[in-house]
Amino acid sequence: MSENRLARETSPYLLQHRDNPVHWWAWGPEALAEAKRSGRPILLSVGYAACHWCHVMAHESFEDDATAAVMNELFVNIKVDREERPDIDAIYMGALHKMGEQGGWPLTMFLDSEARPFWGGTYFPPEGRYGRPGFQHVLREVARIYRDDPGKVSHNATALVKALATPAGDGGKLSITDTVLSDLTGRMVQAIDPVNGGLKGAPKFPQWSFLWLMWRGAIRYGHEDGKTALIETLRHICQGGIYDHVGGGFARYSVDERWLVPHFEKMLYDNALLIDLMTEAWRETREPLFEARIAETVVWLEREMIAAGGGFAASLDADSEGEEGKFTVWSRGEVMEVLGPEDGRRFCAIYDVTEPGNFEGHNIPNRLTALEWMGAEEEGRLAEMLAKLLARRAGRIRPGWDDKVLADWNGLMIAVLARASVAFARPQWLAMAERAFAFVMESMVVTGSPLPNPPSQGRRETPIRLWHSYRAGQTRAAATASDYANMISAAIRLHEATAEAGYLATARALAETLDAHYWLSDAGGYATSADDTTDVIVRLRSAHDDAVPNANGTMIGALMQLYLLTGEEAYRERAGEIPNAFAREVGDNALGHCGLLAGCFDLLAPGHVVIVGSGTAAAELSTALRSVAMPGALEQVLGETTDLPAGSPVAGKTAAAGEATAYVCSGMSCAPPVDTGEALVSQLKVSRHA
Repeated sequence: MSENRLARETSPYLLQHRDNPVHWWAWGPEALAEAKRSGRPILLSVGYAACHWCHVMAHESFEDDATAAVMNELFVNIKVDREERPDIDAIYMGALHKMGEQGGWPLTMFLDSEARPFWGGTYFPPEGRYGRPGFQHVLREVARIYRDDPGKVSHNATALVKALATPAGDGGKLSITDTVLSDLTGRMVQAIDPVNGGLKGAPKFPQWSFLWLMWRGAIRYGHEDGKTALIETLRHICQGGIYDHVGGGFARYSVDERWLVPHFEKMLYDNALLIDLMTEAWRETREPLFEARIAETVVWLEREMIAAGGGFAASLDADSEGEEGKFTVWSRGEVMEVLGPEDGRRFCAIYDVTEPGNFEGHNIPNRLTALEWMGAEEEGRLAEMLAKLLARRAGRIRPGWDDKVLADWNGLMIAVLARASVAFARPQWLAMAERAFAFVMESMVVTGSPLPNPPSQGRRETPIRLWHSYRAGQTRAAATASDYANMISAAIRLHEATAEAGYLATARALAETLDAHYWLSDAGGYATSADDTTDVIVRLRSAHDDAVPNANGTMIGALMQLYLLTGEEAYRERAGEIPNAFAREVGDNALGHCGLLAGCFDLLAPGHVVIVGSGTAAAELSTALRSVAMPGALEQVLGETTDLPAGSPVAGKTAAAGEATAYVCSGMSCAPPVDTGEALVSQLKVSRHA
């Protein structure tokens, strides 16, 4: 008997649909077997809990009895949370792109009984509008073609799967030199909006991969216009409506070109990546605006985004009470009521709060007309006003909270918190990062999974395999390459911050598993899915930029840091193989692979800074190190002697004459040791161009 089976799931997104009259299945062997048994095509609907248009389509179609009846009669209906199964989403979103369609969510794909895609789209309205056909019409027409023209369906499905399949490596070599990177990153600033920052036009996404590559080029090659573009972009993001000035945290993107009107959902990964960029910019500029927004965002993270057990939750919804942004916007009258006449007028003038409003009759607080930092005293007054508004907002009906813990997104946030905790001397941030890391490694690890071959000499013998998602005491979905890449980076950052050997051992064990189960020996590069993931029709291989960093780009830097920390040449060799695996793709579309190209800086000149010693002198050197942006560099503050491998240029270095000493290395050569903050800053700035 058909029924809606989603009540047995843990994903908040799937649970949102458990009462639909649609006979939903979750992705899995039972649903695929039902498609084969019944001979019906599959309707695959992919979305996520914080997705506004997913809610719209759900209300219009999936909650409608008449539409559900058509779906149930003609299709096997499968719901997927794209955050819980990013590998499934990537396959079918990739198929939509191969059809020449622009992607987005909700993703609506039609599959044959072998789960092969043959047609699809994104949002479909209940009746034809926006140039899109009505959903019931689409359903009946797709079912008719599937029944009456199986040859056409099979042809489309075969062609799409072939297009998605991992290409064999072509043996090419990607020639990445300083000349190439300097030219590319120097030209990237032309794409930046000179007034508002960010890429020109609307909507505006933070585009971390693009900005990170531009920043790395600006630092290494002295592109002052690139530095200015990144800093101006961050200023506008920090003061725009994309930032929640009342409660902290950044929305996913802005629908306009000014960063004023956000798409109101808040995602863990966006906030992690923006904290990382702002930390870099703060180290270079010491701008109090960046320090303040980082601190406020971490307060929001601690207040609203820690799930049971200490892991970080995935997202906050855009909607509350069925309206997008209702939780976040304000009327001028309510602001005046909370703050009183004097403070209210001052606040409204600075934060663009007016009687008619700046967004559909309401107000999104922002400081786009007051970008400059106003000094500690005035900013302190404004913070008190914001605290009063936050207290008032606490009485509103909150948006939905997706409290599942994702290994890859947690890895991102753990890594940036570890780095920021050192930069800003905030040990409590490090404690948050360590708790989250411990949760993932205690609750999201698969036990008893032997590696296919014995580990190489010096490697940890116990493999670590991860689950991708955790909620309500249950794990879901085999880990993707990004889960490993981001957790490896997190472990390395924690090792930098604490000097604890256990974090390095964990990074090595995770890297061993990633190599064993995800590396493609014929084509090169890491596949999205493991070699023993059984419910994907193809193993995707990509280094293309997405909203989150691609695992292949991330692993270049991570492997180079493991090489610096261990001296094992295999890490450096594997890092060098990754760009070559994607030579053809990068040659066709360099700016679609910004993350990969940014990782190439670590191949050209891996940075390593070590401070040996303790006490006041070591603290002075550490403060100096934090005052210079060193993107991609491995930074360590050790005791009286280094515990680095014999092959490292820093091996055996000691505190000269008993005084704390800093060693700045680029590649396999180090500058002379220094023991003052001024001398260290000078060396660091020279080393960035070495």
